[in-house]
Parts: sequence; structure tokens; C-alpha cells
Amino acid sequence: MPNYRLPAICVLSLGLLATLPAAVRAQGADLLRDRAAAQRPHIMFIASTHLANHGRDLVNTSVPDVLEPQRQKEIEALAEALARFNPTKVAVEVKLSSQGKLDEKYTAYRKGSYRLTRDETDQLGMRIAARLGHSRIHAVDWNEMPPGPIAEYDFKTWAMNKGSGHQARFAAMANPGSVQQENAMMRSEPVTRWYLHFNQPEKLAKMNRAYFDYPMFNDGKDYPGANWVGNWYARNLKIFANLVTLADNPQDRVLVIYGQGHVFPLRQYAEQSGAFTVVDPLPLLRSAAGQ
Repeated sequence: MPNYRLPAICVLSLGLLATLPAAVRAQGADLLRDRAAAQRPHIMFIASTHLANHGRDLVNTSVPDVLEPQRQKEIEALAEALARFNPTKVAVEVKLSSQGKLDEKYTAYRKGSYRLTRDETDQLGMRIAARLGHSRIHAVDWNEMPPGPIAEYDFKTWAMNKGSGHQARFAAMANPGSVQQENAMMRSEPVTRWYLHFNQPEKLAKMNRAYFDYPMFNDGKDYPGANWVGNWYARNLKIFANLVTLADNPQDRVLVIYGQGHVFPLRQYAEQSGAFTVVDPLPLLRSAAGQ
């Protein structure tokens, strides 16, 4: 018979549970898995490219200048459509630790002394929150260095040092053809159609599937790709935890504007945890795009 053993941390946790006062154990906790449907805030995820072309992602597109007058009209139409979700809170990809700076910018914007930058936090997040009279826009991101030596996560350097097979895999994953198609689409289509495209379920699922190729950067001893993806999932779980903390009222309706790669796992966590009722953005995006 197999010898199944609980990990040491589980054994320790069970031991600590037994030492808790009876009153504490009887009180229980608000576990996400136990939430009834009526207790779940509504949440809508909007997948976005990075409009300011910051170039910090693994694969980066070239976004047309969204400050041009015609693009501003298109963004205004998109913001108007998304505001019909009637969110009580707007959450954006800004570090939680930078909430103070975000507050300063948003307050200045509402007073007319801050000009929106190209970033989607400004163009969509601030624009929508201000349209609805919100006093604040909410930072929910976590993006810090992973634990341990950075070389343990550097799959690119590892691949370049491990021969042509891994180098070919890395080159294929960069997928320049797909990037060129995306760039062409953004040059020729209005912003409202960009977002309809970004948020198609099949596109989000395809982006998520790419993460399963990274663990293949390994030699049976070192797994830098798996380490990197593990930290990516950890980052998204921390963002999810921040969203749960933010939505502290069952009546909340949270609009989340985030980089495309995050939306598939964040939506998955929101649905599978029982923490939220997830609302499909496609009807609003189709309306904005004139479909």
C-alpha cells in the first residue's frame, strides 16, 4: 500500500488549528469557496494592449498614437460603452504600493490640471471613473522580483546557452508573424474594434496556452521556464487577492482593465474560486464597435 504522507506544513497547520481557542474555531471565516451567489460582487475584465508602447512584455506590439484626435474620439466611444457596466470601482494595472501617486494624478485629472497620458490606465481607467463620478481609481497590481537568484528564472539566457534546439524554440515563441498581424489590425481599425479583438475568448485562450511552452526550457535539472511561469501565476494570484480585498461589498461591480495576458488566469480565478460573478464584456464591446 502506498505510504501517503501529508507535507510537513500541512501537519503543522493541523496542529496549530487544534491549539486555537474554541471561540475562534467556532467563529469561522468568510471563505471564498463558501460564498453564495448573492454574496458575490460582479466583476468584468477588459483585456488591453499597452497603449503607451512601454515595451516591457515578452511580446510587444507597436500601437498607433492614441493621443491623435481621431483615436481620442474612438477611445471616448469605448469608455462610454464600458461605463454602461455601471462599475462601482475601476481597477487598473498599477502597483498597489503606488496607490498614493495614482490618487494624486486622478485628483489632478478631475480638477483639470492633469493631461491624460497614452497609458490605458489613463485613457480608459481614469476616463471611465471620472465619467461615473468616482472619487478614486484603484491600483491592484503586484510586480516585484521573484525569490532567489534571477538566473533561475532567466529562460532566455539559458536557452541561448543550451544549443540550437532551445534557441529555435525561443525564436518560434516570439511569433513575429502574429505581432505583425496585430500591428496591421491596429493601424487599420478603430480602437473600439481593437478591444473587441483583444477580448475574444479564443484569443485569450491562445495567449494562455503559450505559457505551457516555457517549462520546456529545461535539461531535467534546471527549469528556468517553469520557474518563470510559476512566478507569473503567483503574480496573478496576488492580483486576484487584491481584487477580492477591493470588492468588499456584495453589491460592488468592479471593472478591471489589464494587460491581455493576465485576463485569462484572472477570470479563471474569479470564476473557479466562487469569489465573483464574472460578467462577459463582449456585448458592450460589440456595441462600441457598432456590431
